Amino acid sequence: MIQVSSSAFREGEMIPRRYTCDGAGISPPLSWTGVPAEAQSLALVCSDPDAPRGTFTHWVVYNLPPDLTGLPEGVSPEPRMENGGEQGVNTTGATGYVCPGPPSGQTHRYIFTVYALDTHLSLTGEPTRAALEQAMRGHILAQGQLMGRYARIG
Repeated sequence: MIQVSSSAFREGEMIPRRYTCDGAGISPPLSWTGVPAEAQSLALVCSDPDAPRGTFTHWVVYNLPPDLTGLPEGVSPEPRMENGGEQGVNTTGATGYVCPGPPSGQTHRYIFTVYALDTHLSLTGEPTRAALEQAMRGHILAQGQLMGRYARIG
């Protein structure tokens, strides 16, 4: 099992404003351990299962190098990442991370899931979470997640 963590918040804690629509809106720093030696690539999905219209995808990342142990805060929304990874589209249709911004007075969960895969994925265009999940089917060696929460006040 992959252990996912962040220096910004712990499992189940509130995500700091800096990483939300009420702050800078940048991606939080993430780190992970426990990737199997046979992994060929990593993928990352951040989703909000509490969104009013069904699960909202905040981030889709794939083809990260298997020896990568994390991502810094503020990852650029470019489709091709400096580390060799690629970013798909979130529910808004944009590439990269879209920050938490739940309706006022609601607390939502944001789940960052890291997958270790036995292959390098060949996805075309701007893949969605659904396209990534379909491509990963049968290729997941291990996974782990970190859940943070956020609520807007007022």
